[in-house]
Amino acid sequence: MTVVPGGTFTMGSDRFYPEERPTRQVCVDSFYMDEAPVTNAEFSRFVAETGHVTFAEIAPDPRDYPDMPPEMAQPGSAVFRPTPYPVDTSDPSQWWRFEFGADWRHPYGPDSSIDGLEDHPVVHVAFDDAKAYAKWAGKTLPTEAEWERAARGGLECVEYAWGEELSPGGRIMAKTWQGLFPSQNLATDGWHRTAPVRSYDANGFGLYDMIGNVWEWTTDWYAMPQVEKKRGSCCIPANPRGPRKHDSFDPASPARIPRKVLKGGSHLCAPNYCQRYRPAARHPEPIDTTTSHVGFRCIVRRPT
Repeated sequence: MTVVPGGTFTMGSDRFYPEERPTRQVCVDSFYMDEAPVTNAEFSRFVAETGHVTFAEIAPDPRDYPDMPPEMAQPGSAVFRPTPYPVDTSDPSQWWRFEFGADWRHPYGPDSSIDGLEDHPVVHVAFDDAKAYAKWAGKTLPTEAEWERAARGGLECVEYAWGEELSPGGRIMAKTWQGLFPSQNLATDGWHRTAPVRSYDANGFGLYDMIGNVWEWTTDWYAMPQVEKKRGSCCIPANPRGPRKHDSFDPASPARIPRKVLKGGSHLCAPNYCQRYRPAARHPEPIDTTTSHVGFRCIVRRPT
């Protein structure tokens, strides 16, 4: 782990997606953070010691999903599949497939394995899986503010974790999609999906893979940012937490599953599709969802 120094910073962005607005100043205390996302090797040790069974390895209960077809009541998870030709990127169902038998041990489907991927980020983990690992390790998961403070690496008011340019001097700075998403994957770094952790330079706080590779869970329930404006107040929120749980439901979802905030983007983020390879970027993820591009890392808060 490495120390993320406490301090005041500008959170959010006014230049990209609505859910990142408005920019606002917040303050967090210092804490320790894992240098990199939790890897398959690390998660394997956790499972070996605890016998933990992940969400993706358990068949969904039809009582929780009244409209679910009976044949879907099997363990599995969502796996990215590239399209054979360019498509309209407004429809993610063209490249996501729910694969029976996909889980953290079988990241690309039942016939795959993590052999040779021991130093890659673990994927197909639900929020409760990440929380269980953190508890076992004597750690916890970060809030959104803590995560964003860490990702910025001490830089203030820049769009990327390394400055204002996505690829300064043509240099690839993080594991993101290289090519035209979702059909053309140039994989110029040699990795078509996730990359081994620490494949790219650390940020200013000594943290790796804060941008790209895999999205990371935070403890905050998802909602659009709110900035309280009180008459005569000049206070900067200290160690802010997310909204109440009932504010995190997707009103368009009949299942009414609450959502947590994901941060950091993944290897599927691309200039022509998902420009969320930035510290301010955020995504609402239902807590009952697992995919091939979501992982996590842990923190330890320092005694005050």
